[in-house]
Amino acid sequence: MLKKLLITGASGNLGVVCRAGLRPIAETIRLSDREGVTDAAAHEEIVHCDLGDKDAVEALVEGCDGIVHLGGQSVEAPWEIVRNANIDGIFNLYEAARKSSVTPRIIFASSNHAIGFHKQTERLDANSLTRPDGLYGVSKVFGEAMASMYFDKFGIETACVRIGSCFPEPRNHRMLSTWMSHDDFIALIERVFLVPRLGCPVIYGASANGASWWDNREVAYLGWQPKDNGEAYRDKIDAEMDPPPADDVTAVYQGGAFCGDGIHET
Repeated sequence: MLKKLLITGASGNLGVVCRAGLRPIAETIRLSDREGVTDAAAHEEIVHCDLGDKDAVEALVEGCDGIVHLGGQSVEAPWEIVRNANIDGIFNLYEAARKSSVTPRIIFASSNHAIGFHKQTERLDANSLTRPDGLYGVSKVFGEAMASMYFDKFGIETACVRIGSCFPEPRNHRMLSTWMSHDDFIALIERVFLVPRLGCPVIYGASANGASWWDNREVAYLGWQPKDNGEAYRDKIDAEMDPPPADDVTAVYQGGAFCGDGIHET
């Protein structure tokens, strides 16, 4: 059991899922977001923090032996917003981990948008080249690079999880390939903190989908065996909507609609 687990982005959708699901693995859970986290239980601490504030992040991380880093900008946005949360913020997090009296093991919520411009006809593994589909995707590639450097230089272990589409169920035809159930996500986090040695692996965050584009054989040592399959929802999705045309961006590229988006300006 972890002594103190930090969950950043705790008021977001996945933060709420982790707050409930990870209760058994830590004596204390420290919940953080810029705002919106309330009503701490007996085993919880609440610390509001802007990831762009270096001193505040160092205080936030101190004493935590595990971090689930979900915080930051979660969709495409103007560069100023992406930079503060996902560039400056990830640097601040790793510097805080380096300086902490306890070296934490980290789960970094990367994204499928780090490889979004690969076509859906390709099957990717942890060695595939990154092909980000926007500024948000670029920030996730940056975060993976920071994790790699801090592991090689300082031994800080990180699981870089390229999350696909983590919702209660798939919402469209693309998500039949990218979907990760909440239960499978919690099971992955548990395995990351249980294995004796983690290293700095890239993990594709998806359930055992029959239509998956991703191969996780490089991280078989984790012992993670996702149980859910998006195929269970195919008939429902087919009944609710037509599949996109074959030449539509959502049917061509793994990143879907992000690949057709422009640069957001303020």
